[in-house]
Amino acid sequence: MTDCKQTSFEFHPLGRRQVTGKFDAPAISSDGGGLLLREVDNKFRIIEQFATCFDDFRSPRFVQHSVGELLAQRVFGIALGYEDLNDHEDLRHDPLMAVLAGKNIPVGADGEPVLAGKSTLNRLELTPTGADHDSRYKKIVARHSKIEDFFVDAFLQQHQQAPERIVLDLDATDDPLHGHQAGRFFHGYYKCYCYLPLYIFCGNDLLCAKLRPSDIDAAAGSVKQLDRIVSHIRQQWPDVKIVIRGDSGFCRESIMAWCEANNVGYLFGLAKNKRLQRIIGAELQQASELFAATGSASRVFKDFMYRTQKSWSRKRRVVGKAEHLAKGSNPRFVVTNISVEEFAAQALYEQEYCARGEMENRIKEQQLYLFADRTSASTMRANQLRLWLSSVAYVVVNALRRHGLEGTEFEKAQCHTIRQKLFKIGAEIQVTVRKVWVSFSMAYPYAEVFQRVLSRLQALITPWPSFPTAIVPPNI
Repeated sequence: MTDCKQTSFEFHPLGRRQVTGKFDAPAISSDGGGLLLREVDNKFRIIEQFATCFDDFRSPRFVQHSVGELLAQRVFGIALGYEDLNDHEDLRHDPLMAVLAGKNIPVGADGEPVLAGKSTLNRLELTPTGADHDSRYKKIVARHSKIEDFFVDAFLQQHQQAPERIVLDLDATDDPLHGHQAGRFFHGYYKCYCYLPLYIFCGNDLLCAKLRPSDIDAAAGSVKQLDRIVSHIRQQWPDVKIVIRGDSGFCRESIMAWCEANNVGYLFGLAKNKRLQRIIGAELQQASELFAATGSASRVFKDFMYRTQKSWSRKRRVVGKAEHLAKGSNPRFVVTNISVEEFAAQALYEQEYCARGEMENRIKEQQLYLFADRTSASTMRANQLRLWLSSVAYVVVNALRRHGLEGTEFEKAQCHTIRQKLFKIGAEIQVTVRKVWVSFSMAYPYAEVFQRVLSRLQALITPWPSFPTAIVPPNI
């Protein structure tokens, strides 16, 4: 009988040469650079600490994939660009992904998969909070309060010494929904059904990613999260000066009063109104005259005390920016408890407040390239865990960026650039009794950078003495 199975493929010839392709190469992975992620994770034990936030009620006799291995497979998969659980039906056969997940036997017998498939990984997300040993299938419970504290611990771990001053940026963003998920509401500003997650960053470090329904104020729950995070930070860094920064959506009496009561600085945008515009009327006229004389954008600042008629409990320092552009007047205002001696009006606005725009780039980085918006599960609990998995992937990549890529051309690169240039490397994988051989292409253009990054990571001495060692449960 004729065997009709095609074994080779003919492509357009190259001159007189035929171009033929075959699927006959040994095990090859497209994610050879993922080994850098494994190096930085092994230095800081990020996923190992994350695994301590889960209670595993499975019987050890029947456990094939530990919680740590499941989380490593999921987190590294997101960092490498695999956004769906369905992707792991193929990735479970990848020996390099098995190495990243920490499997001692990275290759199964006769093509048998080594890693977990989508159904097993899905149990991480769908386990209810009340699951225990008697539950039938889903027995891995995520402890949300521990996970929230984990991100603050991971932030503290990245610093060998306490800084003198830190700025915590708050912002809310839309997470569009296309199904009928729990907590789904239509948002008039974003004009879609969405969630409204709250993010808190300190520079490039993620401290909070809280999933929320969208039928609330953008600042709802901020005081609770700030109180938790600031208290946690001050336990390790009691003398650090903390400033909270946000746009006008977070200019709320409750937040400002909390900051004033807890010796925390704040700097928030303040929505303009007719009364504020009258206060800086002279400055607006001056800016207009400067624009007419020079033909270029002009700014004049005014520092004054201000109090609303009803919503504020006291007078507060407000800085008004009277700006005139080609399109006309553009007044802006910020409110703060930072003293004039520390920052004058112009420096406060231009250097301190405007720097918050960088946080929005970090949110876009996580949503666009680490799939934080893949919240398609039916429950908010499951979608919250998906958001946190994306956030852990961000923590790992950011640790690589800080400690491995410093001094290279990728030290300020975003996640997708790092993925394309350093992670997506074709590599042949050979597993022997004593070694796992990873053979990279000799034509790889960033081989020198790759070697420099690896050397920097291997030279790190961690954990820092100031950070407590994580305790791993015996069933992890």
